[in-house]
Amino acid sequence: MSTDNKQSLPAITLAAIGVVYGDIGTSPLYTLRECLSGQFGFGVERDAVFGFLSLIFWLLIFVVSIKYLTFVMRADNAGEGGILTLMSLAGRNTSARTTSMLVIMGLIGGSFFYGEVVITPAISVMSAIEGLEIVAPQLDTWIVPLSIIVLTLLFMIQKHGTGMVGKLFAPIMLTWFLILAVLGLRSIIANPEVLHALNPVWAVRFFLEYKNRIVYCIGRGGAVDYRRRGVVRRYGTLR
Repeated sequence: MSTDNKQSLPAITLAAIGVVYGDIGTSPLYTLRECLSGQFGFGVERDAVFGFLSLIFWLLIFVVSIKYLTFVMRADNAGEGGILTLMSLAGRNTSARTTSMLVIMGLIGGSFFYGEVVITPAISVMSAIEGLEIVAPQLDTWIVPLSIIVLTLLFMIQKHGTGMVGKLFAPIMLTWFLILAVLGLRSIIANPEVLHALNPVWAVRFFLEYKNRIVYCIGRGGAVDYRRRGVVRRYGTLR
């Protein structure tokens, strides 16, 4: 590795935090809240908290660390990633009929992807701004207008390219991750028993006991899946 590359590696790494890991870092804002909001029949109780934490942790391990980072991320097409890339790779040396089916499936999957990347920023921003209600309940009526303003500014900045986005948001995301680490460590020290949730037995037992509700909660319409989507979307934006 050249000296220039060595010198630029920290800057590239910092920029990647701002561009790549935004979805991953903001998912904690709404994942557990949605899981324990009551819409799936679970409240803030010990078994539910441990069960959902265990499901989320092992879902990330198997789907993200093993499936995507080990296998799917290698399925790139000249550095390009996403469902259309998979369609292109799968369509090589196939019959015309098979290629047509792959194109249709790719377009359907691409439609879902673009729908998701449109709605996810709105969910993340509104979840963050809703926190204002805790310190200033009178600002409740301003949540939607403030969200629109923030989203508009974000999209205005984004059009200038990922380079500028990385430089601007990297310090913000780094600060956010440090805050998560400090708050998380403080909470773990205060309640070390939460580490029991890393035991896969909690996930298996929780799933077997409430499998009908958990299936929906893990699925595309569910809350646990929010935590996975941010990481999976990174493959779709592979460059």
